[in-house]
Amino acid sequence: MCRLFGFRSSIPTAVHPSLVTEKNSLLHQSKEHKDGWGIASYEAGERPLVAHGLGPAYCDPDFERVSSRVSARTVVAHLRLASVGAVEKRNAHPFSLGRWCFVHNGTVKNFARHKAEVEALIRPDLRAHIQGATDSERCFYLFLTQLAEQQTLEGQACVEKVACALARTMELVASITDVPGQDRSSMNFLVTNGDVMVATRRNRTLFLSDTAPETGKRPHRGLSGPPKPGTQLEQFVLASEQLSGEDHWHPIDEEDIVGVDSRLVLHRWKVQDLCTRP
Repeated sequence: MCRLFGFRSSIPTAVHPSLVTEKNSLLHQSKEHKDGWGIASYEAGERPLVAHGLGPAYCDPDFERVSSRVSARTVVAHLRLASVGAVEKRNAHPFSLGRWCFVHNGTVKNFARHKAEVEALIRPDLRAHIQGATDSERCFYLFLTQLAEQQTLEGQACVEKVACALARTMELVASITDVPGQDRSSMNFLVTNGDVMVATRRNRTLFLSDTAPETGKRPHRGLSGPPKPGTQLEQFVLASEQLSGEDHWHPIDEEDIVGVDSRLVLHRWKVQDLCTRP
């Protein structure tokens, strides 16, 4: 079990409060999720800058140093509680390839038993990039395999195609690993290329906010409750747990996928609906 955080904004924004100073910041959560951390930010150019640490974030000065300097339109962060694979850099999230960056909160059930079958679904040239031992990294390259069937992995991305690729990744993994009547594989995935950002919820909690981490101020949408699909946002924030006690954190439903396109327009889908599309 891990913790994830994703942020998209219309303007470069500091995320230090969410990572360090909020009541339930990632720094605080790292006292439980202590097997390393990672931060990816899209600050200049198309590819993310990725920093990793292998100790608990709360006692690693590099975590606060990196988080304090990040000001970007897109940021992804992760805390690891190792379930598959040793605590070492090659197993640390976020995983990245080209423009794409990926984190996972959850565990693929009985992964050692199913590893070869999952790997067989990954396109060979993408499978060659696998370095570590985790279920999460293989889910990342399976996602890229599914996305590459719909569009190029370089250049602009269609948010709906990204969501479809994530849904099909979940469906394929679940078809291999899940046994009726037993606990299911947990697959909260978050992926971005710096422009689109999409996340899934399956068997773990996930919350959405449209409040800026830097100011704590909500945009004036004139309505209470979560933003509706089709709304163009100023900020889009996702987290495994509510980072504060405020009322602007909204739970994502089980088997839902949520994301924003390059214009920060909000989209939501049901996994089942995406999996049945041609």
